[in-house]
Amino acid sequence: MLKDLIPDNGNIVLVIAGLALFLGWGSGSLARKLKAPQVVGYILTGVVLGSSALGVIGSGMLDGLVFINFLALAFIGFDIGGELSIRGLRKLGRPILWISLLESLGAFLLVTIAIFLYTRKLYVALIFGALSSATAPAATVDVLREYQASGPLTTTLFAVVGIDDGLAIAIYAFAALFAKILLAGAQSLNYAKLILLPFAQIIGALVMGFVIGLILLLLVRRVTSRATILTCVVGAILVTTGLANLLDLSLILANMAVGMTVINLPKYGRPDLFEVARGITPPLFILFFVLVGARLDVTKLGSLGVIGVLYIVFRSAGKQGGTYLGARIGRAPRAVSRYLGLCLFSQAGVAIGLSIETMLEFGAKEFGTAGLELGAMAITVIAATTLIFQLIGPPCTRHAIIKAGEAKVVKKKGSLGESEVGAG
Repeated sequence: MLKDLIPDNGNIVLVIAGLALFLGWGSGSLARKLKAPQVVGYILTGVVLGSSALGVIGSGMLDGLVFINFLALAFIGFDIGGELSIRGLRKLGRPILWISLLESLGAFLLVTIAIFLYTRKLYVALIFGALSSATAPAATVDVLREYQASGPLTTTLFAVVGIDDGLAIAIYAFAALFAKILLAGAQSLNYAKLILLPFAQIIGALVMGFVIGLILLLLVRRVTSRATILTCVVGAILVTTGLANLLDLSLILANMAVGMTVINLPKYGRPDLFEVARGITPPLFILFFVLVGARLDVTKLGSLGVIGVLYIVFRSAGKQGGTYLGARIGRAPRAVSRYLGLCLFSQAGVAIGLSIETMLEFGAKEFGTAGLELGAMAITVIAATTLIFQLIGPPCTRHAIIKAGEAKVVKKKGSLGESEVGAG
């Protein structure tokens, strides 16, 4: 492994991070020429540089660059919030609520039933069902930005991936509660804490984001300088992210609330803040997805097993079926009911975080060997399936927005070679 030849030095970390940025950019450009989303190229670059292949980016370096993950997810949350204007949501409000609820519950129910029928262990099925409800917003948002997508499908998708984070946390909390009862018995558990904590975390993140968003608007209300605006926006995002991590709140939800406040507050709304913020995000997102790829362990694919296959098949079916049903009940536009399900396959941060939480919580002595086995199984299966979903998710999103006619920029072959043309 090359990592054995690389000294543990902060300057070397910077050099490798810079090279990873260049290689990620090159791979993303190549992926675009092959009519694949750039994010696939970024992730594959990380897989090659990570422990699965060359080992240039090891676990120590990943830990040292963890702030990149926080920053990227924070800006993604802020960006999602900026797309959730009340005026736009009002037109699609009913479908968004139905779709968000049913796509999360659809994946949860189908995965839970399938894994229970195979294992006959309800506590195992409940945990994997809960993990399946989460959708990763990062890769999805990156594809939407790359193709400059806009329209009913895009607006609905931004809203659904934003709401999904909170729903997944709530579903996991209740599933974990019942799994713990099955493993340890009802007497040893603190019900008030287990039930109220997830709701407190969600509400806390939203309230904190609203307050910081309000302060941000007050700071820039008469400011026109891009440099000053950028300074204030980055400062607000950093404060929000740091406080969210300190208080154990969702940094995506908190920054989404900042973005929603900035775009929606009457008389003070400033959509130009998002345009300024997007000016610094491309290198951040490239490095983030390279690091995502570096964390993925291809060798885990061999240990995927029947549970992993069931998880992939029934999570996909649940997301698709739940989205279609929610869109029909909510009377969403045809493009939403036909194509939105394809945009919800990506899996990363929330699912991985909850699988780690499973390992830590169920590894406690009161849950015995069964709890330890559940934690190890959750980590292994989620790591392996994340690799698959992160590679198939972005191309599916690309296909959906092009079919819906909402991709404004698509590579197309002509007599003079490839050129960027409007698609919608």
